[in-house]
Amino acid sequence: MHSFAALSKIFEEKFATRHFPEHTKTLYDPAQYILGIGGKRIRPVCVLLANELFDDITPDAYYAAAAIELFHNFSLIHDDIMDKAPVRRGMATVHTKYGESTALLAGDVMLVKAYEYLNKVDAAHLHKVLQLFNTTAAEVCEGQQLDMDFEHRETVSLEEYLEMIALKTSVLVAASMKMGAILGGAGEGSQNHLYEMGKNLGIAFQVQDDYLDAFGDPEKFGKQVGGDILANKKTFLLIQALQTASAEDKKVLQQLLQSNPANKVQEVLHIFKRCKVDEWATQLQEQYYQKAMQHLEDTPVVSARKQPLKELADYLMTRQS
Repeated sequence: MHSFAALSKIFEEKFATRHFPEHTKTLYDPAQYILGIGGKRIRPVCVLLANELFDDITPDAYYAAAAIELFHNFSLIHDDIMDKAPVRRGMATVHTKYGESTALLAGDVMLVKAYEYLNKVDAAHLHKVLQLFNTTAAEVCEGQQLDMDFEHRETVSLEEYLEMIALKTSVLVAASMKMGAILGGAGEGSQNHLYEMGKNLGIAFQVQDDYLDAFGDPEKFGKQVGGDILANKKTFLLIQALQTASAEDKKVLQQLLQSNPANKVQEVLHIFKRCKVDEWATQLQEQYYQKAMQHLEDTPVVSARKQPLKELADYLMTRQS
């Protein structure tokens, strides 16, 4: 058994190679660039952790993990374009550095490369893995579209936001877990428990991400703090603030959403604090964390083998970047 930290290191060492041809550098260098600026590699490590929960890690798990990480970065490139985000992991985003057209193509070839890795998976598991991957990829796109749709709506309910986050963020974590379980030879029930664990962890992860976007340390967070506020994104924090703010604060908040004053981020954060949405977000995160842990507990595997997944969950709940 490997710890979460050990598997993260092993995957990083295996993944730290050039995944694209040396020719047509104006296309492939931007794709390699986003991989080279790092990241937490949470999703591919989920594949490996879930695989090892049931059996020794197989070569297929590394192929699937690489495919998941490539797909994730493909989605980030396109996400950053749509969000007009200037910074990712403390570095210039691909479209900022290379231009939007090149960034779109770089994302596209990353998706193609993801399928190349998946096609290396043994035929015994390939159909189920591809089916899961394709379903998840479409769901991520659905979630991103909902996220953009919400930017043009005056109100979004917490239930609608949860559905969007489940699609945009947590289904990829869930699929990573289930994919690892499939490749580890787990039964259907265990595969589903791992999927639900990943889905709930993914939601808790997004709660933390929304929190860090508003209240995180910019040097640690690696992205523009307050970016969601400037983009009028309907986050967990904003939705809760609109539901719980005083009449006066709600009026000010709605005015801020319709304008872009220089002090917009600071003013919105003051309202968030008065509404105590920071405390509420911590409680919501804990709620989904406990759901995830219950699914892990219900997975019929000896407790000692579950420790690395518990380490992963604890890391996600306490991360600052």
